[in-house]
Amino acid sequence: MKLTKAEKRRLLPLEILGIVLGILWLIPFYLMLTNAFKNPDEIFAGVMGLPSSLIWQNFVVAFQELEFLKSLFNSVMITSLSIAVIVIFSSMGAYALARNPGRLSTILLFLFVAAMLVPFQAVMIPLTTIFGQANMLNGAGLIFIYLGFGCSLSIFLYHGALKSIPKVLDEAATIDGANQFQIFWHVIFPLLKPITVTVAILNVIWIWNDYLLPSLVLGQANATIPLKMFYFFGQFTTQWHLALAGLTIAIIPVIVFYFFAQKQIIKGVSEGAVK
Repeated sequence: MKLTKAEKRRLLPLEILGIVLGILWLIPFYLMLTNAFKNPDEIFAGVMGLPSSLIWQNFVVAFQELEFLKSLFNSVMITSLSIAVIVIFSSMGAYALARNPGRLSTILLFLFVAAMLVPFQAVMIPLTTIFGQANMLNGAGLIFIYLGFGCSLSIFLYHGALKSIPKVLDEAATIDGANQFQIFWHVIFPLLKPITVTVAILNVIWIWNDYLLPSLVLGQANATIPLKMFYFFGQFTTQWHLALAGLTIAIIPVIVFYFFAQKQIIKGVSEGAVK
């Protein structure tokens, strides 16, 4: 549809606003990339200027100090396993609540929603104490904690999506001889794909970038990328050139993942929003 000149004039302020916001959004990336190639003296002389020469050694040192491949493996394993258990248990829990309406289900759903208001910092000390006594201050314990903190929002989202799926599908599958487990995994869960993508994205953003929980639970041997990044921030000095080079390296896996999965992500988020 072709716009008239009057319509183009009305849209011009929005276009200008969009360009300005886009430039503001790109400024942090510009600062990260340009300063990652500088030496410390150049950074302190001016962060906005371009580097006089490209110091690729910053990336080599940052890659080595981060133990990047090892920390990347730790981040991928913890994030993927955490997302898997959150999706499985949240979808099953929400299905049980949605398909068995009653006072108990309402109370349980209310408790899950109320749990979203409890910040981790409020239970941080007793939680780590209990897990320490149970010898679970490790990767498995961290995944278990992520399950506990990630289920509340996930169950709430799944519960809302399940209300739009008619119960007649369950009844038809029951007539065909399917049990409750088969009904959920073969009939209902495939219909939850859009909201599953939304749940996965929300939790990936949180878990992948989390620093506080891994710093309390994991040791250096199992450190994730956010934990390793703080190697460059000392008590008395900060190695900004290495930190920014490390940040540049750290976002590459995220960009690569989004490049290959962007169609599924956009489709899942848009369909989940419609639901």
